[in-house]
Amino acid sequence: MNSPKRSFLFLQGVCSPFFPRLAKRLRDDGHHVAKVQFAGGDIAYWSRHAGPSHAFRGKLDELPDFLADLWERHGTTDQLLFGDQRPVHLAAAAAAKRAGIRNQVLEEGYFRPHWITLEREGVNGYSLLPQDADWYLDVGRHLPKPPPAKRFQTSFKRRATHDVLYHLAGLANPALFPRYRNHAPVTAPIEYAGYIKRFTQLRWWKPRDAERIRALAESKQPYFVLPLQLNGDAQIRNHSAFADMQEVIEFTMASFAHHAPPDSLLCIKNHPLDMGLIDYAGLIARLEKRYDIAGRVVYLESGDLNALFKAATGTVTVNSTSGIVALEHRCPTIALSQPIYRLDGLTFDGGLNDFWRHGQPPDEELFHCFHRTVMHTVQLNGGYYCDTGIGLAVDNVAARLEATTSPLEALL
Repeated sequence: MNSPKRSFLFLQGVCSPFFPRLAKRLRDDGHHVAKVQFAGGDIAYWSRHAGPSHAFRGKLDELPDFLADLWERHGTTDQLLFGDQRPVHLAAAAAAKRAGIRNQVLEEGYFRPHWITLEREGVNGYSLLPQDADWYLDVGRHLPKPPPAKRFQTSFKRRATHDVLYHLAGLANPALFPRYRNHAPVTAPIEYAGYIKRFTQLRWWKPRDAERIRALAESKQPYFVLPLQLNGDAQIRNHSAFADMQEVIEFTMASFAHHAPPDSLLCIKNHPLDMGLIDYAGLIARLEKRYDIAGRVVYLESGDLNALFKAATGTVTVNSTSGIVALEHRCPTIALSQPIYRLDGLTFDGGLNDFWRHGQPPDEELFHCFHRTVMHTVQLNGGYYCDTGIGLAVDNVAARLEATTSPLEALL
C-alpha cells in the first residue's frame, strides 16, 4: 500500500542523470521534492524541472541546523542520499534520525550486475539486515525465488564521461562552495591520470592473466583467492580494522606463509576499477621475500573472478561484494570484517590462520535463503549510468519509496 504524499529532500547522488529523473518522477506522482547542493557537480547534475534546490556553503558542523530549517520549510518526511559514508551524509543522516525523518540510502547492488541497493538508515556496515543465520532460514524458506533481472549494458566510457563532467563542474567550487571537500581520498586529475596509464596497460595484461587463470584451474594445485577492494573504499576505511589494502595484503600473506598448506598458492587479484596509483606487484614481491614464499603467490591485474572461484580452495575478503560471488560458487570464504553475508554457515567462523586448512563450503540452503531475502528486501533491478538502467531504477526506486512500509520492515 502506498503512503500519503510525501516530501523528499535529495542530498548528493551519483554522477549521472539518475537523481533528477527520479525527482521528476516523484513530483509527477504528486510528492514534494527539494535538493541540497554541496558542490558545482551537484548543480550540473540537477534540473529546475526536478525541484527547487538550496546551496549549502557553510562549515560541516553548521549542516544540521541548515537541514533542520529546510525540513521545516519543506515538511520533509524522507531524506535521500547515495552512499552513507560521505562526511556531509554522515552528519545529515544522524540529524535526520534524531528528528524522526527517514533516511533512504542508495548504493551499488550487493548482487551485481543489474541490481542496486535501497535501504532505510544505512547500508553495508550500517544495514538493518540481521546478522542471524536462523532468521534468514526462517524468512527465506517462505519467500519466492526472485524474478530474473532485466538486463542492460553500461559502458565504462559512459560512466567515465559522467564522472569527468561532474568534476569539471567542480572547478567552480573555490568560488561557489569554498568550504566543500570531496569525500574521495584522491583528487580527480590524479585519479584520471592513473586510469589512463592503467587502461593502456590492460591490453597487455589481459591475455597474460587469462593464461594464468587457466593454468591455475588446470593445475589441480590448491589455491586461495584474495580479491582486492578499492584502496579508498569506505568499506575499508569505515567498516574494517584495516587502514588500506596494503595492510590487508600484508596481513593475508603473513598468515598464508605461516599457516597455509605448503603446496598451496595464493592468488591476489586487483580490483577492475583500481586507479593504478599503488604498486601492488612490487609490494607483493617484497612480501614474498620477507615471508619466504617466492613462487607461491600469483598476482593478477585483470581476469574473470567467476573462473577463479570455480576451482579455488577458498576466498579471503574483508567485506567486498566479491565475497557473495564466491559464496554463489560454493567456495569456502572468510570475511575479515562484518559484511551482511558474514553468517554462521556461510562464511568461516574462525580466524584467518585456521581458515587455510579448515575452511568449509557455505551451507547451500542457507545461501539460497540469504539470497532470496536480500533480493526481496533491499535489491532493486536497475542501474545508475545508462538510459535503460536508469529507467528501471527510477521505476523501481519510486515504487519502493512510495510504499508505506519497506519489505525489510515488514519482515522484521
